Amino acid sequence: MQTEQQNNATKPKALHYNNLSVSLHWLVALMVFGLFALGFWMVDLTYYSSWYKTAPYWHKSVGILLFALLLLRLFWRLKTGKPEALASHNMRLQQVAAIVHMLLYLLLFSIVLTGYLISTADGRGIEVFSWFEVPALGELFAEQADIAGALHKWFAYVLMALVALHAAGAVKHHFVDKDATLKRMWWHKN
Repeated sequence: MQTEQQNNATKPKALHYNNLSVSLHWLVALMVFGLFALGFWMVDLTYYSSWYKTAPYWHKSVGILLFALLLLRLFWRLKTGKPEALASHNMRLQQVAAIVHMLLYLLLFSIVLTGYLISTADGRGIEVFSWFEVPALGELFAEQADIAGALHKWFAYVLMALVALHAAGAVKHHFVDKDATLKRMWWHKN
């Protein structure tokens, strides 16, 4: 009787990401771009704008959903793994890709955490689309909202730069190297 580990060792690795991984990737990307655009726009709203309370409400609600999606995505990635590296991807390229992906996750979780710290410093929880409330821990350190706000902003800018690098790499692989890197992160029939 073979163990699960022996079965996984003999099972060939996939060439593509599975469709759930692809869907989670693109949904997270869409949410990140939307949250960045909304955050960039809403910081200049005045008290008299009709969006003054609505934009942050949406930003926080979608941010909490992004956190849940990130947890699901991370769990799914750990459970299913990733496809076998392409033959054209040398070890150095694989290491750079692993570092970039790790930094993307680290920044995403850091942005969500700092967003939480900003929003809950006054002791109020975060209402998520009137579905549920994420409880507040209150102010955990002096000037929490200001410090977390500055970090939130800069983490978001660094994330966008890293996302641009990530996208440029995918485009380069597709159009210059003409390999299947980008196609692997697209839906396919099993």
